[in-house]
This record gives sequence, structure tokens and C-alpha cells, in this order.
Amino acid sequence: MEKILESGFWAELLKGAQEWLIHQLPGILILVVLFIIAMKSVSFFTKKLKKSILRRSEKVSQSEKRESEKRVETLASIIYGLVRIILWVIFIMILLQKFGINIAPIIAGAGIIGLAVGFGAQELVRDFISGFFVILEDHMRTGDVAIINGTGGLVEKMEFRTTTLRDFSGVVHVFQNGKISSISNMTKDWSAMVFDVGVAYKEDPQQVMDIMKRVGDELYNDPEYSEYIIEPIEVFGLDKFADSALVIKARLKTIPIQQWMVGREFRKRLKKAFDQNNIEIPFPHTTVYWGDKINPLKLDVTDQILNKIEANQ
Repeated sequence: MEKILESGFWAELLKGAQEWLIHQLPGILILVVLFIIAMKSVSFFTKKLKKSILRRSEKVSQSEKRESEKRVETLASIIYGLVRIILWVIFIMILLQKFGINIAPIIAGAGIIGLAVGFGAQELVRDFISGFFVILEDHMRTGDVAIINGTGGLVEKMEFRTTTLRDFSGVVHVFQNGKISSISNMTKDWSAMVFDVGVAYKEDPQQVMDIMKRVGDELYNDPEYSEYIIEPIEVFGLDKFADSALVIKARLKTIPIQQWMVGREFRKRLKKAFDQNNIEIPFPHTTVYWGDKINPLKLDVTDQILNKIEANQ
């Protein structure tokens, strides 16, 4: 306490501060400027890389171009995040050294802590490794519609540790990559809408298939929808004898994510075509069968109705 009150102490402190400002402050300012330039450069080169890769994909089809855009967007965001983390670590280490703090013990301590965390955070490490391979092997990308562990939705964000999915109701689901046991990508390269069309047993299956083929071809040749449909409709034929209907299966291949829109339009047009051709779309019904030796049950309610009418009069 007495030392602080001495004038020599403050003079020495002021002299040390002046020396630090003269020798260290310019270096810190240069470091900050270089750090800002490095961050801006990373952002700039990431965007340039994305544009360069996308330019190479201009010669491919529209659907392949969309797939390339999604993959580039996913990889670019992850690379940008990793480089930013590395730059921040380097910046903080050099800054601490400029303030006279010995970073060697910090690095050694970080190594020991990292080793301890590695044993205690095996699940976290597993998440990172699983996320790395999901991205590397291109199982899904940002913008895909996928079913993850039984939950379907739009992939909004992919990171090394977690994957974020938003379902049709707007609910956000966050999955640890290490706990993802199954991925069903509904929009990888191309998509499809499968139709199981049921008609009454009295209808001619060939006539129904011809109508479905005609409606599908009209939709395929429609300029408003042709850009979304990859191939003409495939009508596979009579697929099943259901309880109340003949089920005819067909399929339309579309570009990713457009299968539901195309499917809704096809069903609307098919309903109109069935109405124009008097094709019956049945509702569930039950036939009562009494056996070969027993006559079918006949209900004659005419006399009962007449008796009720006379009684009311």
C-alpha cells in the first residue's frame, strides 16, 4: 500500500505504459486490421468459390443445377464456419501474447482439457464424425425434404454436430448427427409422385389406364408444368383387387420438391376426366352373402310403408 503512494511507483508505471503503447499498440492495431481483412477475404473468396462452381453447372439440366446449388450452399456454409473459428483462435492467441500473457501454459492446459473432454464428450465427438460423413457422402443437403428417424420435413440447416428439420406444421426438429439412425431423402436428384387410383369393379381397367395416360400426357405437355416433369407418366397397370375398388398404379417423375404440386394438379384433372367419361370412383361398401343353399335376403317394405301412410291419414 505504501509503495502505491510513492511517486516513483506511478512514474515507473507511466513509463511502462508509454513503452507498451509505443511498442505493442501498433502491433495490436495491425493485428486487428489484418484479422478484419482476413474475415472479409474469407467471406469474399467463399462467395467467389460458390459462383465459380455454380457457373460450371450452367451447362447441365435445370434439376441438376438446383441440386448443385444446394450442395454448394451446404459445403460453403460449413467451410466458412470452420475457417472463422480457426481465425478467431489464432487472433485471440496472438492478442494474448501481445498483452504479455504467456500462451504456452494455455495451449498445454487446452490440450489436457481437450483430452479430458474427449473422454467425457464421446457423444459430441461421435456427432461431429457422423456429421462429417453425412456431408462428405452427400446423403442430404440444405433445402432437401427428408425423413430423419421417422420425422419428415425440410432440411433448414446442416452442421457437423446437428441437423435442423422443419416439418409441414412449422415445428423445428433438431437431431444430433450421432443419433441419426436412418435418412430417407425424398428429393435426391429427382422425385416422384406415385398414384394408387381406385375405380369401381364394373369399369374397364384398360379404359381407365388410357384416360390416366392421356391426362398425364396433357400435363406433361402443358408449358406451365412441363418444366417440373422429367418424364411422361408411367401407368403400370392393375395393381390390386381392393375391397371396394380396382387399384391402378401410376407414377410421375419430377424435379426435386415439385412432386406434390404436380400430383395435386394431376388428381384434379383426372377427377374431371373420370366425370366426363362416367368412370365411378367407389366408396367402401359391403355385400352380405348368405351361402349357396340359402336365397339372398330380400326385404319388401312396401306393405309396411303403406300401412303407416294409412294410419297417419
